[in-house]
Amino acid sequence: MLTCKEVARMVSESYDRPLAWRERIGIRLHLLHCRFCARFVRQLRFLHACLRRFAQDYAEKASRARLTAAARARIANALPRP
Repeated sequence: MLTCKEVARMVSESYDRPLAWRERIGIRLHLLHCRFCARFVRQLRFLHACLRRFAQDYAEKASRARLTAAARARIANALPRP
């Protein structure tokens, strides 16, 4: 049986890499018995969905934003020259 610490680590890693079937089964078995880890997984999914939605909204707003010529010049002057 996996510990809570192992489950938290693997669930977090699942957003970066696909988990092996043994890892997925171990997590599911642990979640059947541990309400705290089940709550953690729900909260992590909620946060992930919120961040995805925020990133999409931000990308849409950023694509509509336009810099003035003066602002572009200030940025260009502030960047280091190669």
